[in-house]
Amino acid sequence: MARWDMGSDVLTQLTRNTSSSGEELAGLVRQLIQAAEPLTNRFNGAGKAAFDRFKANADQISNDLGRGLGSINRGQAGMDKAFLTGDSTMSDDANRNMSAANFDAARFRG
Repeated sequence: MARWDMGSDVLTQLTRNTSSSGEELAGLVRQLIQAAEPLTNRFNGAGKAAFDRFKANADQISNDLGRGLGSINRGQAGMDKAFLTGDSTMSDDANRNMSAANFDAARFRG
């Protein structure tokens, strides 16, 4: 049986990092197109056609990447909420059960 041992803020931090990474990735796609612009006239044939398609679809590519990472981000936020709720519920249940337990009955007296 596998055991997970993580801090209470791991998923919160992961969610935050994924969100900023998505914005960064979209910016990098735009920067790539700007950086490659001077090379546009040096491409020929299939390479030029592929680059032109990439350039023409850059906004769509950035949007698709953003939506994909957004979906991952929503999943991470859902997992974070589920883990925090489970942790709180487990603590509440344990405290409720301990308050109802008769610990004196478990003592051995001679």
